[in-house]
Amino acid sequence: MSAPSSVLVVGASAAGLATAEALRRKGYQGGLTVLGAEPHLPYDRPPLSKQVLSGAWDPERAQLRPQTALSSLDAEFVLADPAVGLDVAVRTVHTAAGRALRADAIVVATGLRARTLPGQKDLAGVHVLRTLDDALALRADLLAASRLVVVGEGVLGAEIAATARGLGLEVTMAGPLAAPLAGQIGPSVAGLLAELHTERGVRLRLGAGVDRLTGQDGKVTGVRLDTGEVLPADVVVVAIGSDPATGWLADSGLRVENGLVCDSRCRAAEGVYAVGDVARWQHDRFGTLLRLENRTNATEQAGAVAANILGDDQPYCPVPYFWTDQFDTKIQVHGVLPVDAEVTVVEGDRSARRFVALYRSDGRVTGVLGWNMPKQTRLRRQEVVDALPDFVSTL
Repeated sequence: MSAPSSVLVVGASAAGLATAEALRRKGYQGGLTVLGAEPHLPYDRPPLSKQVLSGAWDPERAQLRPQTALSSLDAEFVLADPAVGLDVAVRTVHTAAGRALRADAIVVATGLRARTLPGQKDLAGVHVLRTLDDALALRADLLAASRLVVVGEGVLGAEIAATARGLGLEVTMAGPLAAPLAGQIGPSVAGLLAELHTERGVRLRLGAGVDRLTGQDGKVTGVRLDTGEVLPADVVVVAIGSDPATGWLADSGLRVENGLVCDSRCRAAEGVYAVGDVARWQHDRFGTLLRLENRTNATEQAGAVAANILGDDQPYCPVPYFWTDQFDTKIQVHGVLPVDAEVTVVEGDRSARRFVALYRSDGRVTGVLGWNMPKQTRLRRQEVVDALPDFVSTL
């Protein structure tokens, strides 16, 4: 298979940029275009809920590469022009500004769109946090506020709550699960995270759903839970998850189900690939379709996609990994953590909040979690790999 003469990457965030860089690093010399919906050059998203929101970083520091590095890619960056359609037969992407961009290979890297609550767009002071502009708008409101309610107890909601407490706000976290990250790290360790947030002054109103937002004169005033309790707020952040940004592919004929569905080579159709949060691909070692929403996967999957575009024929089979920083705590996770898994602390001390835990299902190690023990957690990752005897890792 010869290399395509032109590649179009649709999405100018971490996954899109990493794909372009991997193509050049692997020797690709053909035409390369990166199309982005936002006006900004590629920037990193994890700092948005922490360093950018807190003010510790200027927004420019979140940019992934300096201009000189971007220029060295010899790629055309087309920004502030969202993709609105894809004609697979002729591999042409149509944009909101009327462009028709054709390429021999197309990489879909459009990421996610934040979910919203009914009526939220009608009230000032209600935010989501997905983009750099979202982070700056939220920071401006937080600096003029005293009470924040975070709707959502996942990674993003918990990070925002921790950052806002650092800014001195009264913070309440609401959501249907019993503890922060309970759906991602299981009830045992999530309970410890709940203790951390409570000790740091976050008021937890968990285990109840949100009925609606309340407002007066077009400004949000609180969050009403389905228990009837109203949580007063000057600012509300809605962090109830995201959906893959695939609306523009509705008439493409591609299979879109909780992401752009791909084979084990991250290929959705001949000459069309997907990478990052939007990609739902066949993980050969797990034997199922998988979609990962994390920064590490964006980079690793980009390398696999670039290689397959250039003629390799290798399945992408990563060990999933994510991390989160909250207050003075770093949590790192390798593998899969079923909520009903058996959890065993194998290093450190849970009471000292410095430990490594293994997660087992049916006697098999499926994941490892580290709490403020990064080196030991990386070493224990091998136990997840060893539990998959035919797993071949290049990570």
